[in-house]
Amino acid sequence: MLVLGIETSCDETAASVVEDGRKILSNVILSQDIHAVYGGVVPELASREHIKTIIPVVEQALKEARCQVEDLNGIAVTYGPGLVGSLLIGLCFAKGMAYSYNKPLIGVNHLEGHLLSNYLEHPDFSPPYVCLIISGGHTLLVYVKEEGKYQLLGQTRDDASGEAFDKVGNLLGLGYPAGPKLDELAKQGNPEAIKFPRAYLEKDSYDFSFSGIKTSVALFWEKLSEDQKRGRVADIAASFQEAVVDVLVDKLLRAASERKVKKMALAGGVACNSRLRKRLKQNEDQLDIDLYYPSSALCTDNAAMIAAVGEFRLKRGQADDLSLNAVPYLKLESTIELT
Repeated sequence: MLVLGIETSCDETAASVVEDGRKILSNVILSQDIHAVYGGVVPELASREHIKTIIPVVEQALKEARCQVEDLNGIAVTYGPGLVGSLLIGLCFAKGMAYSYNKPLIGVNHLEGHLLSNYLEHPDFSPPYVCLIISGGHTLLVYVKEEGKYQLLGQTRDDASGEAFDKVGNLLGLGYPAGPKLDELAKQGNPEAIKFPRAYLEKDSYDFSFSGIKTSVALFWEKLSEDQKRGRVADIAASFQEAVVDVLVDKLLRAASERKVKKMALAGGVACNSRLRKRLKQNEDQLDIDLYYPSSALCTDNAAMIAAVGEFRLKRGQADDLSLNAVPYLKLESTIELT
């Protein structure tokens, strides 16, 4: 079964052809660098860039997969969550293709795409497992009991972890996107130099909160002279990162232990963070739990994970009609069967 995936939820225009929900035949991702000067994604500019690039990106994905539109069994597209203008570009294009070539249209929740992203590179990966979805817009902890049945254990109450990384990185003068740069800078610092707060929230809670640590870093930074800032920037980055990682590791490991699973997974852009991976790997053997995470190309927004969900939904006989609309604040629980 061949499925074309299309992803335009934010500032990446992506298209991918996936075979049988596991084998990537092509995975084209065009990131927009136009936003760097503004320190964040500008929605109107993102939409315009998608309009310019959606056709060549899809054509390249089909070319690399060595297939024609006629060969496809379905067309999967992200319809939420994301920037409404960006979502509409991909959705309208997918609708046009589906109508013109009489192909099934499958609307995909971007968050379910992240949940299934590890299927594309790990042949032995299957439920049950707990997955931490961490990106610039989302921080969720999900228990995957079986295929298509998920339990939302917790989510952020304010800033997402990736959002906190970007905001603190911008404060430290690292530019946008700051997450990867802060990760590199932190390797030069002492993670125990500054004791920033950890927000574990109520006892046994799986929810997250990162606005407090962001504010704590900002207040600490404001009290320093320019010379002090230059001398302590690496320690600040390392200490901030350690505070965020402490909370993520604690809740993921606790969820895996309490659900008695032997597999835990990371997904989303922050899954690339080297400190987070190292900390979890240190606990992997001790707790007898295997850790899975995608390669960097599948951590960030990509269409291969959208195609994987499309294939899964298509096998179940699920498809959408042309009335499908973009839902910018789409929740995981609003479109997916939760246990």
